[in-house]
Amino acid sequence: MSKSTGSSSDYLISLVWLGAVVYGLGIFLSNAYAIRLQAIEEFGTVIHEFDPYFNWRATQYLYENGAKKFFTWFDHKVWYPLGRPVGSTIYPGMQFTAVYLKNYVFGDSMSLNDICCYIPVWFGVLATIIVGFIAYEASLPVNTGGSIFGVLLSALCGQYADDKSMASSGSASRIFGLSSPAVESAVFAMGFMAVVPAHLMRSVGGGYDNESVAVTAMTLTFYLWMRSLRSQDQYGYLFGFLAGVAYFYMVSPPTLQFRPPYFETKLTIDKVAAWGGYIFVLNLIGAHAASLVLLGRFSTRVYLSYTLFYVVGTSLAIQVPVVGWAPLKSLEQLAPCAVFFGYQILQYCEIVRKKKKMSRKEAWKFRIQVAVVSLMIAALLIVAITPKTYFGPISSRVRGLFVPHTKTGNPLVDSVAEHQAASNQAYWQYLHILCYLAPVGLAMVLFRFGDSASFLVVYSLTAYFFSHKMVRLVLLTAPIASALGGIAVGRFVAWSVSSLIGENNDNADLTTEKKNDDVKQTKSNGKSKKKKDKKSTSSKDSFAGVTAICGGFAEASKSTEGKIIKTVTAIVMLGSLYMQGNAFKDYSWQLSASLSNPSIMLKGQLRDGTVIKVDDYREAYWWLRDNTPDNARVMAWWDYGYQITGIANRTTIADGNTWNHEHIALLGKALTGSVEEGYSIARHLADYVLIWGGGGGDDLAKSPHLARIANSVYRDHCPGDVTCRAFGFVDRQGTPSKMMENSFLYTLHSHKLKAGVVADPDKFKEVFRSKYGKVRIYKLLGVSRQSRSWVENNRECDAGGWFCPGKYPPGLKEILDKKKDFAQLEDFNRGASDEDYQKEYFENLNNPNLARKRAQQKANDEGRETNEVPQPSVEAKALSDEEKIQIYSTWENTEDTTLMWKLVTSDAIEDLEQWLKIDPGAAWLRSADGRGPMWWAFESKNQDAVTLLMKLGVPHTDKDKNGLSPVDLLKE
Repeated sequence: MSKSTGSSSDYLISLVWLGAVVYGLGIFLSNAYAIRLQAIEEFGTVIHEFDPYFNWRATQYLYENGAKKFFTWFDHKVWYPLGRPVGSTIYPGMQFTAVYLKNYVFGDSMSLNDICCYIPVWFGVLATIIVGFIAYEASLPVNTGGSIFGVLLSALCGQYADDKSMASSGSASRIFGLSSPAVESAVFAMGFMAVVPAHLMRSVGGGYDNESVAVTAMTLTFYLWMRSLRSQDQYGYLFGFLAGVAYFYMVSPPTLQFRPPYFETKLTIDKVAAWGGYIFVLNLIGAHAASLVLLGRFSTRVYLSYTLFYVVGTSLAIQVPVVGWAPLKSLEQLAPCAVFFGYQILQYCEIVRKKKKMSRKEAWKFRIQVAVVSLMIAALLIVAITPKTYFGPISSRVRGLFVPHTKTGNPLVDSVAEHQAASNQAYWQYLHILCYLAPVGLAMVLFRFGDSASFLVVYSLTAYFFSHKMVRLVLLTAPIASALGGIAVGRFVAWSVSSLIGENNDNADLTTEKKNDDVKQTKSNGKSKKKKDKKSTSSKDSFAGVTAICGGFAEASKSTEGKIIKTVTAIVMLGSLYMQGNAFKDYSWQLSASLSNPSIMLKGQLRDGTVIKVDDYREAYWWLRDNTPDNARVMAWWDYGYQITGIANRTTIADGNTWNHEHIALLGKALTGSVEEGYSIARHLADYVLIWGGGGGDDLAKSPHLARIANSVYRDHCPGDVTCRAFGFVDRQGTPSKMMENSFLYTLHSHKLKAGVVADPDKFKEVFRSKYGKVRIYKLLGVSRQSRSWVENNRECDAGGWFCPGKYPPGLKEILDKKKDFAQLEDFNRGASDEDYQKEYFENLNNPNLARKRAQQKANDEGRETNEVPQPSVEAKALSDEEKIQIYSTWENTEDTTLMWKLVTSDAIEDLEQWLKIDPGAAWLRSADGRGPMWWAFESKNQDAVTLLMKLGVPHTDKDKNGLSPVDLLKE
């Protein structure tokens, strides 16, 4: 009777538990969908930012022309006059996905544009689900029976645990074979991934960007890899095959850049693909496979899983034209290849050992002999093929992840804010409470260890290392932080619920009973058996004290007082988790509003308080589309190239692909050179010039970066000054240096807006100014028709007739003869080096004092100005309160905020005092995160800077974007 009642009660509890799980899944997944729709609900089905417009244009071309023409598409509307072979230099997975959905799922019921806008939302929800599966796999009893310490000790002793000993007996199967707390961990992992800002920033509606699909493909690959390692699954290794297929899809979506074969010697950003994509996945799984060997977990199952993954994944990946043989040639991908060959050697040794029944000593001797021979063959092979430039170099972005400074030596890469190092505040902003929960989950994984679970350890350490080096890679932490956070909360909730319904006692009794059975079984063995198992049980005996303590707590919890304490603890824990969870959800929803801003459209507020939508950028592109010839060429900074071709369908000089450093340097030289010099370049390349204005991050704010990039190739641009400090503003009032004032860009940007600035009417005609002044378009007068005709008639096509790169017209020969191809530190295959430039570049960036002295000395010698901490001849006038408020309420990242941060954190007090004498307003600067010199002074514990700023009246109690005051940073 009691047994039947207990069985019915257990079944009822299981049904309630299952209902709660389903309810939780519904809530979390609906949140994952709704939070990503904010942008579409607010701005409509509008594609966001810059790069997504290239993806959209490529998708449109594929849909209209088919796959055959797509793969032979040479686009002469980009990178004029060179062009780009798009179809063979793109990772087309995302485009094919969108076209497939259009053709076979939605048809006429949804436009291609709308599908592209919704893909980030759909794939964001899919990634959320897959992360839940990752947490589930890492929490299953069959995968979590050991601890990292026991595994390490066993490996050191030469005793490797088998699958059965790695299985846990401390978890319960509720219903339908679902295990607790694995299910709880999965559900809460989904809950975190659903709204975590680190993933939202690349998966909001309209953000048809590469990472929106790549993260989903990455997590799927990781899950299948973990699934292939599940203990006691005879055919689990077959999931390694599926992981290879998923990895192929990971290769297919574009992630950052491309590798055109005909310009291979000039690549400067990414020699292959993108670090944030398939290379990361390949190396991470390779690193985990290697770690399993070091942990003594190598087995036939592990061997088959990795071998299938690598063979299938690599075989499919090399079929993608842009990848080619990179997995076997690029230094960034050779480590997983080495692991693959290492696995073959280990498996061969294992087969021979078992066949010849070798002793441990004989087996190790044989392994060493095989390893030595293998290394000798590998060394000879490397020596033979290295001089033939077989190996591809490491890209500047990847190299920048391993150097101690935050710069790469490439001013083009360094100009991108996303390539800077991540701060503690960035982690809190994008991960919030997961900053605390993920480490707890990691600790739980270490004490509930197994082959699959160990992958999360490798993933977490790797993701943290790389995200710390480059803030955009915080994206990589979203899945692992969510999985670990889900494991922590899932185990807490499972324990709390079990404590409240009284299940823990039963489980403890079952566990104790099982241990007693094990003891009896051990005693029944003979002396020979004991002697044989003496070493194998040594690691367990080492933890006998810990086991005894845990057993004591378990016994104490059975008492009345223990049950009361457990119940109270469970209630407090559940209440705390509920409140923290709601706070995290509310925070994520608030932050998602800013992450959902499409940037191509802005929200503004008029003086009367009316909220408006500023659509200046699209209006400008529509004007180009409707009012210029189809073959019109538009000169603009490379940031806007994708939008111009994607919306206006007009030819551009450069875009966000940034594959050719020298070409971008030529564009930078035209824009930041003198009016005469810029015009002499532009008339051979363009018919119109598009300028972003209106303040904030407009072209003038970016222009110092443009000048530095130009100077990296054309050394006469800023002679003797590698960081081009002669170009920029000299004070907070926006006074330009002499070089900036005379520049092509400044003249067109400030034409008739600033006193005395007028563009030459014989060279330029303003033809468009947007409603709110964000964009201006000029028609170039006196365009060289001869150069246009020459470019069109001198394209060199290959035998196939479609591959037709262009050439620069003869009219640019005099300027092009002055260039010096930019040599990166990693360009060893080219035999090129530029040590003097690189040395001075890093010295100027890392030592602002030295850079200032050099720039000032050169400026004095040559009678020109510098924008680096100006030397005052007279004291500046005091600022009014209104001026202080205006500066203090403007939050933006500029050259001034960067310089101020460097001066404060490097304790350059003399330079800081000198600057503030001429420009007191600099003390009130604030960057985009709401922080300014007072925050940085407290954070770096620079008392002198704090005193100086307080004398100027700068407050130390105001809050930044995250609600932290300068004093709060001191407490940290």
